[in-house]
Amino acid sequence: PPHSTSPLLIIPLLQNTTPPQTYNPTMTNSTILVTGGSGLVGQAIKAYTDENSQPGETWIFLSSKDGDLRVRGDTDKIFDKYQPTHVIHLAAKVGGLFANLSQKVEFYRENTLINDNIMENCRLHKVTKLVSMLSTCIFPDKTKYPIDETMLHDGPPHPSNEGYAYAKRLIDTMNRAYAEEYGCNFTSIIPTNIYGPHDNFSIQNGHVIPGLIHKCYIAKKEGTPFTIWGSGTPLRQFIYSLDLAELTVWVMREYHSPDPITLSVDESAEVPIKDVALAVAKAMKFEGEVVFDTTKADGQFKKTACNKKLRSYRPDYKFVSMEEGIQKSVDWFLANYETARK
Repeated sequence: PPHSTSPLLIIPLLQNTTPPQTYNPTMTNSTILVTGGSGLVGQAIKAYTDENSQPGETWIFLSSKDGDLRVRGDTDKIFDKYQPTHVIHLAAKVGGLFANLSQKVEFYRENTLINDNIMENCRLHKVTKLVSMLSTCIFPDKTKYPIDETMLHDGPPHPSNEGYAYAKRLIDTMNRAYAEEYGCNFTSIIPTNIYGPHDNFSIQNGHVIPGLIHKCYIAKKEGTPFTIWGSGTPLRQFIYSLDLAELTVWVMREYHSPDPITLSVDESAEVPIKDVALAVAKAMKFEGEVVFDTTKADGQFKKTACNKKLRSYRPDYKFVSMEEGIQKSVDWFLANYETARK
């Protein structure tokens, strides 16, 4: 372009012998590979695409049985086998607070290896589009709210999960680098708190909603009070996994920028944990005593995320209400109690 007069802008293009890659917005004859396909979001994307696949789309959902994405050779074999045209990258080493605190090296190294293996294979196989999943927990610890996509690198993350956070932040850095140097169409999504079918319902290691669902199930079964840790006042935004699945597929098909996009309910849909707990009790038809144990710490009061960028593209998108999403999650947990992760 005429305005690109700086040699700094021209040098990378001269060095790059790979022609810029073009994306295919129509998605005809596409093979879409989903890493982490057996988890909460992967299974939601499977449920969504089973009903909403477009002609010519073939969806492949990987699990750890297909290979170890930390190992370059395993990752190469997967890409050679399936020859994907599109990749949704959900796989990661994840864990709770204690695991993140005690294994910062492993959380950094393993996630960095996974991400590098996926991104470089996407480049080498001329993948049309790569969408990787980030998390709001990788944002700066000291920040102003609401947080938006531009604030990701404004300061260090919370020390407790810095290994994981820096590995994930590098995805954003490398999406831009691959676009500049190789013309790759790589981007990332930043969801808020996700819940839904196929979640991890562990009381010790699960997230808020699945943990409360399992806890309420036990309280109802044993005739004991349903006890929630903390005062119930902290505010959170929750996104139902099927909504996130639909929006992730939309990002793959329609959103073509390396800059990340936050996939979240509106700020007005932020709810106190107390309302979440009462919605769980109602969905579980629990009629016993609900107790808030204020001797337990509340954690951060709010972590509001701004979804203005999403709304600029999808102003009319209707999210599943928290009550409806929790009812569906409870129904799934009861129907799949024996095999659910817990």
